[in-house]
Amino acid sequence: MSQIAEKKLGGVQDAATSPIAQIVLDGLSRPQKSLPSFLFYDARGSDLFEEITRLPEYYPTRTEAAILAEAAPAIAAHTPPGAVLVEYGSGSSRKTEILLDALPNLAAYAPIDVSQSALAEASARLGRRFPTLRVIPTLGDFSAPLILPASLSRRPRTGFFPGSTIGNFAPADAAALLTHMAQGLGDGGRLIIGVDLLKDVSILIPAYDDAAGVTAAFNLNILARLNRELGADFDLQSFRHEARFYAAESRIEMHLVSRRRQKIGLLGCLFPLEAGESIHTENSYKYSIAQFQALAELAGWSCRRVWTDDGDLFSVHELDRGI
Repeated sequence: MSQIAEKKLGGVQDAATSPIAQIVLDGLSRPQKSLPSFLFYDARGSDLFEEITRLPEYYPTRTEAAILAEAAPAIAAHTPPGAVLVEYGSGSSRKTEILLDALPNLAAYAPIDVSQSALAEASARLGRRFPTLRVIPTLGDFSAPLILPASLSRRPRTGFFPGSTIGNFAPADAAALLTHMAQGLGDGGRLIIGVDLLKDVSILIPAYDDAAGVTAAFNLNILARLNRELGADFDLQSFRHEARFYAAESRIEMHLVSRRRQKIGLLGCLFPLEAGESIHTENSYKYSIAQFQALAELAGWSCRRVWTDDGDLFSVHELDRGI
C-alpha cells in the first residue's frame, strides 16, 4: 500500500488553515509517519504530563528537583541582583519555585510555553506565592526570538531549561537551539539546564511506558487533539503506545502503533497504515556528561559546573557566555 496520502473525496476542510495543518500533513506523508511532539501540550496533554511526573517509574522530575534544591544556593550566589530569569518550556513552573525561593532579588520571571492553560495557572500560583515578583509570561515556541519589555532589555539574564527537554531534539538541532538561547540571553548570560543521563534500558523503558498507562494516554491524546482541531478520524482504540530504545543513537522513541490495517482521513486526504506500522511522536536523547558538555561548547557556551544525583540518573549543568 502506498505511503503517500491518497486524495479523499469532499475537499479540504476549513481546518486546513490551521498553523499545524501542513506540519501534520507533511509528517503523515513520510515513509516513517511522524507527528511533532509539541502537539502533546494542549490542556489535556499538559494535565497528563503533570500526572506522568508523579509516577514512580518517571525518575527525571523528582531527581532533577532534588538536584536543584541542593544546587540552588550556588546558582543564586552567581546570579546578580536585578536579573531576569527566562524559562524555556515552563509548563507548570513547579521546579522553578526551587530557584525562585533562592532568588528573592530578581527583576522578573519570564516563562515561555505553548500551553496557555499552563502559563495562566502557573502565573496565578506564582503571583500568590511570590507577590512582589514580576511575572511576564509569553505564549509561544521557545525557539522564537526572545522579546522582553524595554525596561528589562539591559538586565542580566539567566535561562532555565529543566526537564531534559533538550533531549527531544536531535543533536544537531539541540546545538542550534543552544546557540539560539546563547544569542537571546546575550553576553554574560547563563543557562541552567537539565540533561537526562544515559542509563540501563531497564530504567529507561518504564519511564516512558508506565504500568498505569498514563504515558500511553498522553501519547494517544495527540490523535484526540487532531480529531478535535483538524477534523481527523483517528480511532484511538486502533492504536497502541510503544516506547523503544535505540542504543546506537542513545535515544528513546515514542510511537503510536496501528493495531490493524486502516486508512486515516485528514484534511481531504487518506493516509494508509498497515497493521504494525507506527507514527513516531517523540525522541528523547540521553547523554553522558562529557557528550553534553561538548555539545554545549559547540554552541558557544562555557561549562562551569554540573550537579548529579548519587545514582547518576540525571544532571543539571550551569553554562555561561562570559562577558
